[in-house]
Amino acid sequence: MPELQRLRGDHAPVVLAFELANRPYFATTISDRGDEYFHTFAELHYAQVAEQESGACLYFVLVDEDGTILGRFNLYEIHDGTANVGYRVAENVAGRGVGTATLRELCRIAATTYGLQSLSAAVAVENIASQRVLAKNGFVPDGPAELAGRAGTWYRRTLSED
Repeated sequence: MPELQRLRGDHAPVVLAFELANRPYFATTISDRGDEYFHTFAELHYAQVAEQESGACLYFVLVDEDGTILGRFNLYEIHDGTANVGYRVAENVAGRGVGTATLRELCRIAATTYGLQSLSAAVAVENIASQRVLAKNGFVPDGPAELAGRAGTWYRRTLSED
């Protein structure tokens, strides 16, 4: 069974493999990270791991039983009991409920472990799958968003410690 793990330094090789394998798929609905991201991946990865210590963000990976990464789930811009959430799942598990189930777990962790009270997520208008994942997890539209030149919508969810 896949496990949601907080991002660590030793995840670097499998996270890079995940990002490279899914780059064309991700680019269909979200902004491409660009070649520079992949050229400097190691530094960026270790910077994210270190950044978590500040408390301004939390990065998670969904690790399959064989050690491959199935998805990334992030809480960022954490302040005053709120955070933004972002996520991406591998193409080979898309449409199978992996994103929905993992976001549900992330919401639970955000409330019970980190004391967050609400989460927000911005999604491009054409990213119907992500909109469904958010709706299934109790997120509701909360206004317009712009994502790297793409029209989108902000979604918001109030959390409880249930």
